Amino acid sequence: MDGPVSSIRVTSISRESAIRILAVEDHPVFREGIATIIGSQEDMHLVAQAANATEALREFRQHRPDITLMDLRLPGANGADVIVTIRGEFPAARIIVLSNSESGFEIERSLRAGAAAYVLKTAAQDELVDVIRRVHAGHRHVPPDVASRLAEHVGEESLTAREIDVLRLIQEGLRNKAIATQLSISEATGNFHIKNIVSKLNANDRTHAVMIAVRRGLLDL
Repeated sequence: MDGPVSSIRVTSISRESAIRILAVEDHPVFREGIATIIGSQEDMHLVAQAANATEALREFRQHRPDITLMDLRLPGANGADVIVTIRGEFPAARIIVLSNSESGFEIERSLRAGAAAYVLKTAAQDELVDVIRRVHAGHRHVPPDVASRLAEHVGEESLTAREIDVLRLIQEGLRNKAIATQLSISEATGNFHIKNIVSKLNANDRTHAVMIAVRRGLLDL
């Protein structure tokens, strides 16, 4: 995050009336950067930080922040799943995804999970604080460059959670029979999933499907 502090400033505001923020980010350096940005805004207060999904849920339940900044790549979990859990318990929770990923799949997944906004980590500091204020005011926000990424994938069929599981096992080098055993399904069912994956991704074969999935952000390298 870089760039000038937003021109939309609020002065002489009390800590009690400031926007209370929870930052969920596993990288200490970036987490420190968020803390610095929030600390420079008179109408914002960083009430807690979390480095993984477990901490995120605990800190949210304890502090009930006005805004949560959520990274997607957390140890052992995807931030979108954490959003679903939080919103399941607290439907009014306002969550902003802060991510490096420009994948249309990740953007769509985050918004469907209940995120109110999606901001790239390369965004300028003033953009981030403006989005925080907009979301706190009840608005949703998707920057034009992120929206264009999302538009690229309009009309593409989404993979199911089970199909993603199958793709991950293909990526790990497992053959069809081993995949079926790993997922406790029949080999015929496993083959059916693989056929659907190849078809949905318009791939030549299962290996090509993995390559496409990585490119779209469905799988990590």
